[in-house]
Amino acid sequence: MNEQYKGPVEDAVIKNPWFNPPSSEKIIRAFIGILIMFILVSGGLGSFYKVDTEETAVVLRLGKLHASNGPGLHFKLPFGIDHIFLVKTGRILKEEFGFRSIKPGIRTSYEKKGFDDESLVLTGDLNVSDLEWIVQYKIADPFKFIFKINDPQTTIRDVSEAITRKIVGDTDVTSVLTTDRAILADMIHGEMQKILDSYDIGVKIVTVKFQDVNPPESVKAAFNGVNEAEQQKESLIQQASEQYNKEVPKARGEAKQMIQEAEGYALERVNRAEGDANKFLAMLAEYRAFPEVTRKRLYLETLEKVLPKSSSIWVVDGASQQPLPLLPLQNLIGGEK
Repeated sequence: MNEQYKGPVEDAVIKNPWFNPPSSEKIIRAFIGILIMFILVSGGLGSFYKVDTEETAVVLRLGKLHASNGPGLHFKLPFGIDHIFLVKTGRILKEEFGFRSIKPGIRTSYEKKGFDDESLVLTGDLNVSDLEWIVQYKIADPFKFIFKINDPQTTIRDVSEAITRKIVGDTDVTSVLTTDRAILADMIHGEMQKILDSYDIGVKIVTVKFQDVNPPESVKAAFNGVNEAEQQKESLIQQASEQYNKEVPKARGEAKQMIQEAEGYALERVNRAEGDANKFLAMLAEYRAFPEVTRKRLYLETLEKVLPKSSSIWVVDGASQQPLPLLPLQNLIGGEK
C-alpha cells in the first residue's frame, strides 16, 4: 500500500513535454546563449561611430590618447574600452563681449542690456569708453583643448578681458574712439595668442575685432563731434594730398619743358651766331683778296634783297634835273599791285 497508484492522468502528464520542467543545465545554457547574443549585438552596435565634416574625434583607449580621426565612419573597441570625444575643429568659434547675438542671419539681432560690466573700459587718460568686441578662434589641437584645462571657453574670455583692459588702459580715449581701433585690436590679438600658447590649450586666435566703441551717454554728443571733426580733417588731408599729387608733377613737367625749350633756343642762337661769324670772316678774307669785286658783289646781292620789297623804283640820273620813274613792268606782267 506504500506505492502510489499512477492512473491515466499521471501517465499523460509525464509523457507530455509541455508539462516536463526543464533541467537546470538547459536553463543555464539558454541564459548563456542569450547573454552571448546580447554581447555580440551590443558590441557590434557600439563598435562604430560617425564624425561630421566640422569635427575631429579624439579617441581615448583605457584613459590614454589613442588616435585623432577626421570626418567619416570609424571603428572603436566597445564596452567602454575606447571613449570618443567629438570636437568642432572645423568651425570658427566666437566669444562676444558687451553684447550677445540673439538671432543670427542677414540682419543679426543683438542684446546689449545687462553687459555693462564687460563693455565699460577705463582708458589711460581716466575716461570711460563703452567698448564692444568679439574674439574668433579655432581649436588647433582638440586633445589639448579638452584635457589641458578645465574650462577653455571661460579661460579665453578671462584672457581677452584682461588683455583688452590692459591695452586700452594705456591709450587715451580719443585714440580708442577714433583712429587707433584696428591697431589696438591687432595688439590684443597678439597678446592673447602669446598667453594662450603659454597655457598650451590648443587654441588659435583668428581675429579680434571691435564691434562698436562709444563714449558714455553723458558725453556722447561731444565725443561724436570730435569724431566728425577728425574724419573731416582726414578727408581734407586726403583731398590736399590728391591735389598735390596732381599739380606738382604737372608743374615739374611744364618747368622741364620750358628748360628744354630755352636750351634749344640758346643752342640755335649760338649756332646761328657762329655761322654768321664764319660767314663774315670768309667774306672778309675775300674782300681783302679782291676788294673791288667783293664790294660790287655785295652791292648787287643787297639790291636783289631790297628791290623786290619796294613798291616803286626810281632811277636817278646825275645829269637829269628830275628823277625818272621806272615802269612797273613786273607788276603789269604778274598782275600784282
